[in-house]
Amino acid sequence: MQPAPFADAADVVGWFGGLQSQDYHPAKWALAQRLGPGVTDADLDRAFDEGVILRTHVLRPTWHFVAPADLRWLLELTAPRIHVLNTYAYRRGELDGPLLRRTTDLIADAVADGNHLTRTEIAALLARHGITAAGFRLGYILIHAELERMICSGPLRGKQHTYALLEERVPRAASLDREAALAELVHRFFTSHGPATAKDLAWWSSLTRVDIATGLSLAGDALESTDVDGITFWSAPGNARTPAPSPSVRLLQAYDEYIVGYTQSRYLLDLGDLAAVASGKPSLPNGVIVVDTQVAGRWKRTVRADTVVLDTVLCRPFDAAETAALHAAADKLGMFLGARAVVSASVL
Repeated sequence: MQPAPFADAADVVGWFGGLQSQDYHPAKWALAQRLGPGVTDADLDRAFDEGVILRTHVLRPTWHFVAPADLRWLLELTAPRIHVLNTYAYRRGELDGPLLRRTTDLIADAVADGNHLTRTEIAALLARHGITAAGFRLGYILIHAELERMICSGPLRGKQHTYALLEERVPRAASLDREAALAELVHRFFTSHGPATAKDLAWWSSLTRVDIATGLSLAGDALESTDVDGITFWSAPGNARTPAPSPSVRLLQAYDEYIVGYTQSRYLLDLGDLAAVASGKPSLPNGVIVVDTQVAGRWKRTVRADTVVLDTVLCRPFDAAETAALHAAADKLGMFLGARAVVSASVL
């Protein structure tokens, strides 16, 4: 279920709990699709620069857009689990506890007083203190500092991302005790992603099955369950919404929540098993074309001056109405980017 309209980008990511965003530019398109017409790529850059939304590691070992009001309690709840999942990476990078604490303190001191730094500048800072930090090793040094609630995203500097002191970037908010945080995250996931399963949530949030069971118990009547073929699906009551006129085509980026928010129930997106047609073809574009509720192809975008070229590979031929809907979806992406959309289509 998707409420309409969302007030702003923070409203979108708050509804989800967090929106996966390791690929920054496509992740903005995922936001725009839920904010409605008129929102541009530049609008979302401004929202990001102003701290309306933040980008950091939370929920699992990848970047997410998060609303500032949610960042602290989400990190308190999920950071310990993410540290556990990162254990092998820390060991591989020879990053023990004392070294990670030292690097986190150095970085936090360096970005204080609004002195936002890029990854390259942070690597140089650590090098001046005799700490080798590059590539994989630098990445996990920064992840640790994010999970420890010391740093988060700062404003863009040109095309480069910066890091800021979390205390200066994120307004103070009331903390949630663990049970309240569990109930809140479980409720948000099944409201925004439902119907979905506990196994879906376990992957999405890094929470244990015991924690999820606790959250479901605490959610009470705010969630309802349905059993299908021995699998329990959870959602918010009244979660069903009126479908868009058919055929509707959506161009989803590869890490859109509609795609990555599920593990056990992901098969529901491809009831016709069309994605199997594309198996073994690694050169295919990696965005996903959805017709109504089902996977129907893949796409990628190439931005050239005032034109965005969409290369689409369809799992089956589209009829005239579906082709028109595909071009309408491309035009929406073009308006978002301030560019003319050109569609190139082929069929597997």
